[in-house]
Amino acid sequence: MPEFRFFHPIEVRYGDLDPQGHVNNAKYLTYLEQARIAYVRHLGLWQGGSFLEIGVILADIHLTFKAPILWGQPIRVGVRTQRLGNKSFDLLYTIEDTQTGIEHASGSTVQVAYDYHTAQTIPIPAEWCEILTKFENL
Repeated sequence: MPEFRFFHPIEVRYGDLDPQGHVNNAKYLTYLEQARIAYVRHLGLWQGGSFLEIGVILADIHLTFKAPILWGQPIRVGVRTQRLGNKSFDLLYTIEDTQTGIEHASGSTVQVAYDYHTAQTIPIPAEWCEILTKFENL
């Protein structure tokens, strides 16, 4: 299992549940999104504000479900950069129980550096590469 240096806590809300009483599968993607934004902010790559200024677009996502998440369960999402390319980078995720460490899901996404004003892909900013490389020991 990859080493995660960043974790974001998630509060499982009653509204996240489906009729079977566990977290709806679509909410897992929301949890990854929350953690991804927190990761980018934690690293100082984006301070908040307009999403048009962040310069990243989601290109691909994969998720593997391993165990149901229940209401009130303390969970956290681990995020790490696995690969840096010229215009894209890959993130890995784990969703785990904060108390037991049991993994409930794992996933990956591909982000593409993107200029929303010109609607074109762009090279990953050198500053981002430097920060991600240093933080993740890539």
